[in-house]
Amino acid sequence: MEQLKEDIGTKKDLVLYRLQTARSDLKSAKILLAAEEYKGANNRAYYAIFHAINAVHAVGGKAYKRHKDAIANFNKDYVKTEIFPREMGRKIGEAEEIRHASDYDDFYIASREESERQVAVADEFIQLAEKYCMTQFEVSD
Repeated sequence: MEQLKEDIGTKKDLVLYRLQTARSDLKSAKILLAAEEYKGANNRAYYAIFHAINAVHAVGGKAYKRHKDAIANFNKDYVKTEIFPREMGRKIGEAEEIRHASDYDDFYIASREESERQVAVADEFIQLAEKYCMTQFEVSD
């Protein structure tokens, strides 16, 4: 029987990986937006936010399998406590609704303006998440 290797990497490595994934999704969203693929841009913008949320959770050693749980706990632990602006919590909820409509509603028509807004929200949130995460590691290092 082959011995399993222990997981290699730190909490910081996981956070940085998730932030990089968020940045990659944001880049994809911008490419899709430029190609006038608005539903796809909405999807990637939402996933950029989702991966950044998971990076924030990882700082505290938490992880959630379901999107609903990740967002609900982010709102409880970080928005209601005003670590992140309440307005951002509202924008994240809207991004989740728009992504769901873009992915699952047959007759949903995504507009350029809406997709631009989603990409901008994702960009804004990733910047806030990166700042928060890096600040937490500076404090703990």
